[in-house]
Amino acid sequence: MSVRFRSPALRKMNQGPEKEICKIIDKAGALIFYCNAQGKILMCNKEFEKIMGLPRQSIVEAHYLKVIYGRAASVAGNSHVFSAMVEDVLKYRRPANFEGVISDSAGNEHFISWNITPIIDNDPPLEGVFFLGNDMTAFKERDDLFRNIEGTLKGVLSSIKEYALYVTNLAGKITYYGMGAEPMFGWDRKEIIFKDIDSLHLYDEVAYKLPFILEEVKKHGRYEMETYLIKKDGHSLPVSLTVNPFLDKQGNITGYIFMAKDITERKRLEYEIFQSEKLAAVGQLVAGIAHEINNPVFVISGRTGMMLSDKKCSKALKDNLKVIDKQAERIRKLVNRFLAFTRKSTPNMQEVNVNTIIKDSLPLLDYHRLPSCSIKIIKKFSKDMLKIKGDYHQLQEVFINLFINAYQAMPYGGTLSIKTENLSDEFAFISISDTGTGINQETLKNLFMPFFSTKKEGTGLGLSICYNIIRNHSGVIEVDTQVNKGTTFIIKIPFCKSGGKL
Repeated sequence: MSVRFRSPALRKMNQGPEKEICKIIDKAGALIFYCNAQGKILMCNKEFEKIMGLPRQSIVEAHYLKVIYGRAASVAGNSHVFSAMVEDVLKYRRPANFEGVISDSAGNEHFISWNITPIIDNDPPLEGVFFLGNDMTAFKERDDLFRNIEGTLKGVLSSIKEYALYVTNLAGKITYYGMGAEPMFGWDRKEIIFKDIDSLHLYDEVAYKLPFILEEVKKHGRYEMETYLIKKDGHSLPVSLTVNPFLDKQGNITGYIFMAKDITERKRLEYEIFQSEKLAAVGQLVAGIAHEINNPVFVISGRTGMMLSDKKCSKALKDNLKVIDKQAERIRKLVNRFLAFTRKSTPNMQEVNVNTIIKDSLPLLDYHRLPSCSIKIIKKFSKDMLKIKGDYHQLQEVFINLFINAYQAMPYGGTLSIKTENLSDEFAFISISDTGTGINQETLKNLFMPFFSTKKEGTGLGLSICYNIIRNHSGVIEVDTQVNKGTTFIIKIPFCKSGGKL
């Protein structure tokens, strides 16, 4: 609403009660000035003089834009907007608000919130415009500081990839999903918000373990455990999970805060150490047993040979002795295979290309007894693959073994995908995938364990030997599998010139 003065002349304010009003305006902490319809300043207070750094006689009769924005090039852009706002007030005779930056005599910028009010007499003519400005610089700086802190905090939290933070209400609905949660689980925030917590937790965890966890949080205020969460693609993810209560201002529990740390790499290293310790212990056991078996086998073979060379030996006896000798030879070969597993043989290292080894290995599958089913082979070989330092024949044994396993995992047909990549000129990356039956968790734990086999005629040494060969090449072999969806074996071996270690 417009402010109306009884007198059309501003100078009359210096008489009577109006004089007291002038004193109050002059001592006010806000910036106050008054100009006529042409923009000439007719009155201002001390605070306005102080900010402008000009005496009153230099301000009065000057145009308000020249006084406020005349010397401040850095904020001159505000003058156009400010002038347009004042023109709007003059044209439509209605108050308006404007926020902008002005510069004081020392060059310091002030953020001013202006109230611009037209002054109208009883008659229609417009006397002038009254300006009231509040210096909001301190408040804005504080708000900017808080916004910067909040932005920095959000940036820091979003850059943390190995941690994920999410919050649920008491009904188990996800109400907050952030701080590394999107890259860890693969769910976009819009997809997961307000969904049940079982979108991230395995069914068994939700049905049996989660209620126990939440009860412990209520009792003790915190709970920690190692468990598996589920990603959007269905893969399970090992995490270290911390759960805390989410409290309101009165201290009542309104939900739960979940902090998950990805421990995939730690689990992998633990598995590597555990596997190495198992292989070392089994190697010692096998070496001792093989030695004890070899001694009587050599005696049996020797005596059998002597009896076969005896001309007095009957044909029927010789036939039986040949059966014994054949079985003794079979035992000897099996024992030698055990000993080959226990010995850390020195590979015949040469510069080789993994693409060449794989291409040479595929035709050799025709010499093995494989399921008579339709297998489609997809090959994606990197053209810029560098050479590795490796034993051609040992690596060929690894690939053939993995190809055979893939075939046997697809008794009704499927797809065998072979892919090679150059990882930053550091490592050769090889993945061998099938669309077969997959491997369950119990079998996966013992996958590289010697003498562990799910095949009726298997010795359980194939993958163990593969594991040792890749390890002797300073590489790693890993497996990613899902039951009824397939299995992928991943091999990484450093290139000759990279000097990389895995």
